[in-house]
Amino acid sequence: MASNALQYNDLTPAQPLDKATLNKMVWRSCNLQGSFNYERMQANGWLYSILPGLEKIHTNKEDLAISMQHNLEFFNTHPFLVTFVMGIVLSLEQQKADINTIRAVRVAAMGPLGGIGDAIFWFTLVPITAGITANMAIGGNIMGPILFLVIFNAVQFLVRFWLMNWSYALGTKAIELLTKNAKEFTRAASMLGVFIVGALTSNYGGTTINLTIENGESPIVIQSILDGVLPKMIPLFLTLLLYFLLKKKGWTPVACIALLLVIGIVGAIPFIGLF
Repeated sequence: MASNALQYNDLTPAQPLDKATLNKMVWRSCNLQGSFNYERMQANGWLYSILPGLEKIHTNKEDLAISMQHNLEFFNTHPFLVTFVMGIVLSLEQQKADINTIRAVRVAAMGPLGGIGDAIFWFTLVPITAGITANMAIGGNIMGPILFLVIFNAVQFLVRFWLMNWSYALGTKAIELLTKNAKEFTRAASMLGVFIVGALTSNYGGTTINLTIENGESPIVIQSILDGVLPKMIPLFLTLLLYFLLKKKGWTPVACIALLLVIGIVGAIPFIGLF
């Protein structure tokens, strides 16, 4: 059978995959971006992750080679939610579905996960967890960074394992459940994340101006004047500046980090008095 055929040689549905194999593929999914490239993105990591399941499903070596070939095509999704796609694709592979159908479902499933994953993890979980634990670390509590790593990784691995088993059991029905309210869910999670970031800026923003003007026995402390006008004015200004540079001027996050680094270094010079 040619490698571009639309059907496998052996069309007999395979036995359902056992829990051990599903869990093995979940652990392998941690290497999704291990061979990331700009031609096929996460394709190599995707095949490496899903290979134990394909080997059990396709006992025919030619079918296995065909499956590996089309699973090496372009692939890109959120690394923490990839097991959702894996479960659906494995369900179709088990049923020996048409290869073009598997390709189409793989693309349809991986698309919406980027925005959803960013909203859940980068816009919500990370700001909340980092905001709480960073304050502990600033206070000298060694449990701050440890607690951050424990919470973050506990959540992502629970999501990985649950999505794999859930989507594998549901098959293609999982896509409909995912995409039905994906836009509303992503927007709500993003709004929550922005709200949290704003609250963290207000509560933990510590940038101040350490500039004092000599005035006899009553020196003028510039930071006290700014606090009288608007507390946390400097952190607010920096946040709005970064938003303006990112949104309006097209700066990259790396460029913004470099700007903050320069401001911090220059501001720490004693004769300028900023820190």
